[in-house]
Amino acid sequence: MKVESMTAHSSPLTAGQPAPAFSLQDAKGETISLSDYSGQKVIVYFYPKAATPGCTTEACDFRDNLNSLQAAGFSVLGISPDAPEELAAFASDESLNFPLLSDPGNEVAKAYGSYGEKNIGGKTVVGTLRSTAVIDEDGSIRQIEYSVDAQGHVARLRDSLGV
Repeated sequence: MKVESMTAHSSPLTAGQPAPAFSLQDAKGETISLSDYSGQKVIVYFYPKAATPGCTTEACDFRDNLNSLQAAGFSVLGISPDAPEELAAFASDESLNFPLLSDPGNEVAKAYGSYGEKNIGGKTVVGTLRSTAVIDEDGSIRQIEYSVDAQGHVARLRDSLGV
């Protein structure tokens, strides 16, 4: 489904701002925190729903490009409102090789400006907005993109990062 428009219910972040801290459960039920990546570069991407077409395209794109991203010093974290069990099934089905984190109350998505209204097929819904934040070693936002198109997103991201 094509998302026609989006309206944030949370305030967008900008480059240079500190990345909001978070601690969320991963697909195995273990707690992963942004602080676990202190001193490292991290790509945090938000997606609406595991195992849906656009989210699968984007996740597999990150999977297929993970080696080059890691070689350039970037870790990848995917965040959605899905329960850990759903994330585990998605990761297994698609052979995903990076952590998927559960944000069931959308609190982290809201903190990153990645939550709001979107128009899907003529129907207005509220939820996670597809977006990506690149966080530098010092914990600040290097770049953040909203209204991301899942198709070709990682190639565009790699280009902007020089990877």
